[in-house]
Amino acid sequence: MPIFRYDGKNVVITGAASGMGYETTRLLLDAGADVIALDVAEVHLPGVRYLYTDLGDQASVDAAVAQLPDRVDALMNCAGIPGGTRFTSEQVMAVNVFGLRHLTESVLPRMNEGGAVVHIASIAGGMWFQNVAKIGELLATTGYADGAAWCAENAELVGDGYSFSKQVVQVYTMARSVSAIKQGVRVNSICPGVTDTKIMPDFREAMGDKAIDMTADVGIGRLADPAEMAPAMIFLGSDEASYVVGVNLIIDGGFTAAATTGQVDFAKYLG
Repeated sequence: MPIFRYDGKNVVITGAASGMGYETTRLLLDAGADVIALDVAEVHLPGVRYLYTDLGDQASVDAAVAQLPDRVDALMNCAGIPGGTRFTSEQVMAVNVFGLRHLTESVLPRMNEGGAVVHIASIAGGMWFQNVAKIGELLATTGYADGAAWCAENAELVGDGYSFSKQVVQVYTMARSVSAIKQGVRVNSICPGVTDTKIMPDFREAMGDKAIDMTADVGIGRLADPAEMAPAMIFLGSDEASYVVGVNLIIDGGFTAAATTGQVDFAKYLG
């Protein structure tokens, strides 16, 4: 029996077909939530209302939003795609940033006091503080096309899209939380470490085995399971987290703690 209950709550979740999104959806159902799942892949969980949604396509997001209930109690943005392999940087930014932002901004007007938005960011975006000013420029854009134009002009900073997109999600979480809480809606994110989902082969291809092994070996000494991220999502979206606002919660088995305190031998793994 889940500690945090969602009885009578309408929860919208993206990326529910697999990985962290799937595990979060499973816990939401156990907690009594009415779940509307938005994904490009069909969600096979009894009790879920599924809406096909391509976050990289604004029209697809708008079509899904038009079918959502008038009241949304929680939004959980779990969808994301990797960079450097199957997807272009433009696609990564469209899904991980512009789709996440457009859906969030579209749903916020349907949320009342006590509502919550929770994103999945990543420790890959941990260097956000180096790029706050530039990220602020991007967040000042409106819509997909405007954002894509900014990215084209800042292609070197954007890179393959993944790490930068997660930097943007962390800054967006903090920046938007300040205004959202004025309407009684909390905005937070979790920042997972390396997690064994179906896109792990993409990360190994893009980052190299040594980088993945480093983040997995340090601290707890293994990859995370997607199910280990879901409880934090449930907590941050719950009424019990009523004073948690603008937090990017690191869940990485101790890697960031070790790196911050000089206990990671980067040369051993990266040369």
